[in-house]
Amino acid sequence: MSPITLKAYEDRIATHPSPLARRLLKIMTDKKTNLCVSLDVDTKDELLRLADTLGPYVCVFKTHVDTIEDYTYESVIVPLVELSKRHNFLIFEDRKFADIGSTVKSQYTSGIFKIVQWAHITNAHALPGPGIVDGLCAGTKDISEERGLLLLAEMSSSGSLATGDYTDKTVDLARRNKLFTFGFIAQNRLGADDEDFIIMTPGVGLDDKGDGLGQQYRTVDDAVSGGSDIIIVGRGIFAKGRDAVAESKRYREAGWKAYTARVK
Repeated sequence: MSPITLKAYEDRIATHPSPLARRLLKIMTDKKTNLCVSLDVDTKDELLRLADTLGPYVCVFKTHVDTIEDYTYESVIVPLVELSKRHNFLIFEDRKFADIGSTVKSQYTSGIFKIVQWAHITNAHALPGPGIVDGLCAGTKDISEERGLLLLAEMSSSGSLATGDYTDKTVDLARRNKLFTFGFIAQNRLGADDEDFIIMTPGVGLDDKGDGLGQQYRTVDDAVSGGSDIIIVGRGIFAKGRDAVAESKRYREAGWKAYTARVK
């Protein structure tokens, strides 16, 4: 399949309907990176250490704060937000909301995590229908900073049910609120030619092929040439025995090279 040709990130800044997407595209352009690192760790010290040391090389950090064993808002979120300002990256809490609107609104805004207060990006399954987008969007009404939602349209796990008609209906759901729903977790370019959805792609690896638990890895070139705007990498960067800084530089270079080839 021939690589998909899209406008350059910098050319999309002025025209993208989502304020959060415009901010993200500006970061990517300024830092010359389309790398999102997935901080799948279980202690606050490891999370913050990686966010600080790898911050210069990424546009987004993806978190699962409910896996942090010693989590408190003050000891994890406050310094993480400060690091996001220092290194100019966005925070993506990979919450995968999947409930009715009123419930997800509470999950987004309340409890010990208060996700909407600090996560620039979050994501949700389309299964509950329009109410899930409406509920999450309603949770942002008192937040002055840009917030955005990704819908899970395709997944990188073996046997995923997010295919075909389900993916098509997920795209239709995103079209209802493009100011807030700015893109997808997906493996390929989605939407019509005249639509601009940011595609973030997990399961990208330069070396590994899988993890024994259903994860399947694609190469950076395959992901980006297929329409991915941002590659998501986790264990490929900071797994045991790997130099996280060196690997981040390696993935950033590979991702940017694939992107520049796509927009020529």
